Amino acid sequence: MKLVYEGKTKNVYSMDDGNYYLKFKDDVTGQDGKFDPGANTVGLSIEGMGKNCVRLTKFFFEKIEKAGIPTHYVSADVDDSSMVVKPAVAFGQGLEVICRLKAVGSFFRRYGGYAKQGQDLDYFVEVTLKDNDREDPPISKDALSMLGILTEEEYETLKELTKRITTIVKDTLAEKGAELYDIKFEFGRVDGKITLIDEISGGNMRAYKDGKVIDPMELPNILFN
Repeated sequence: MKLVYEGKTKNVYSMDDGNYYLKFKDDVTGQDGKFDPGANTVGLSIEGMGKNCVRLTKFFFEKIEKAGIPTHYVSADVDDSSMVVKPAVAFGQGLEVICRLKAVGSFFRRYGGYAKQGQDLDYFVEVTLKDNDREDPPISKDALSMLGILTEEEYETLKELTKRITTIVKDTLAEKGAELYDIKFEFGRVDGKITLIDEISGGNMRAYKDGKVIDPMELPNILFN
């Protein structure tokens, strides 16, 4: 295998069969030593986080596949903190898609003059560019189309898939008495089709139970116990 990309929370290796091997780290995004799924820098390292990420991603990706939504998932090895995935083509230099059910995090920081902390949001979907130098700026449907990153039709597909996947995660958490506030996804093209890629884990969502935010390491205990 050959290392092709070293990311904040995982390394990506090319495999001889054309697939990719993802090796998850124990690092999570955040600021000032605190976890924040919306941050674009590593904030801290949590022992065992890599295994938890793979365990949750395997669980959710298999559930999403059963719902008829395409993912790049091939297989996972939880003990090795690794996953094998299909090759995907990024949109531009990469996009992140956030679905918000509550006004918290960066949404509230931007719109606090109009929104109340924690108020309900109706599956608000926003897209940001993966661009650390510009602090991952939000980008509109029109700009995505004009800049040739996504067509308007592809944007609508992306938005619909985001809402469907968010509903699956939300309902799964609700079965365990937990509430999803927001979640971040990545998508790419696999064989020309818009496909969910990357991961779904405690590190890219904000969820609460009994009025308290769920620590990323605690999410598997809540879901699987």
